Amino acid sequence: MDGSIEFTMGLSDGIAWPWPIAVYLFFAGISGGALATALFVRFYKNQTENTPFYKAAALISLVTISLGMLCLVLDLTNPLFFWRILVYYNFNSVMSIGVIALSFYIPLVAIIALLALEEEVRQYPQLKMLLPVIEKLKNFRRPMEISVLVLALSVCAYTGFLISALVRFPIINTSVLPALFIASGMSGGAASAKMLAVSMFKEDLHSPDMKLLHGAEWPIMFSEALFIFMIAMSLFTGNEGMQSAFAAFHTGTWSWVFWLGVIGIGFAGPLLLNFATSHKFSHSAKAFYASGLCAVSGMMCLRMFILYAGQQYGI
Repeated sequence: MDGSIEFTMGLSDGIAWPWPIAVYLFFAGISGGALATALFVRFYKNQTENTPFYKAAALISLVTISLGMLCLVLDLTNPLFFWRILVYYNFNSVMSIGVIALSFYIPLVAIIALLALEEEVRQYPQLKMLLPVIEKLKNFRRPMEISVLVLALSVCAYTGFLISALVRFPIINTSVLPALFIASGMSGGAASAKMLAVSMFKEDLHSPDMKLLHGAEWPIMFSEALFIFMIAMSLFTGNEGMQSAFAAFHTGTWSWVFWLGVIGIGFAGPLLLNFATSHKFSHSAKAFYASGLCAVSGMMCLRMFILYAGQQYGI
């Protein structure tokens, strides 16, 4: 990749990956996680129609990955030369490989969103010129969905591989991180898409899709917690440098972010509130949105903790 494309230090003194990268990790995780979850449901139930959840996932995936790329471009030293990262590649660089994946992922997400929102497109005369395009693209829909599913999971994992390249930081430099970001992305992405499906596309709070997703939350959250536990234990039982990095979990500002944000809001919040949504109480809608916001907030806190505490507790 061209050497002039470098990331700035942002607003964080001494931090190699500043806050825009944390925001990008969040948006990319939401995008990949939401679309991957929707496609898993679609394939599992052999759906062919554009369900409210599928529409919501496609829309939120396109919006969040666009915002995420904006964060990356603005964080470049020379944002106006962002096009160079699309021209100069280094296949030994994780960043270059990620750019290649994103170059295929973003157009495919846009196409999937267009197909998913066909009904909405038909409602606006100004968009009627898109209908012939939609009809032609339908012939390639299943191959594109399979491809974008692989790419969605790759984008989630790529965010973990990207920052794990910082070998001096034991919290970040771990092979478990990509798997954690996939699980976390699916948790936060599914929560975001569910809220949008109910609020914008009038999905029934107790529809079959929502019940399936509600049941899938538990194994996803369990795997996410397991990956965090694995990272913590590898630090606790590792060498002196790794044990020093374990202090991030129990000392300093970022330990509060972990225990209150990740564990308290991200895990305990949805677990407690999901009991309220398991029955058709009058307050279940409020509990549903509160649970979703907890999952999304916990996901953001996790990425902030990994990125900032990981860089502050280096070898």
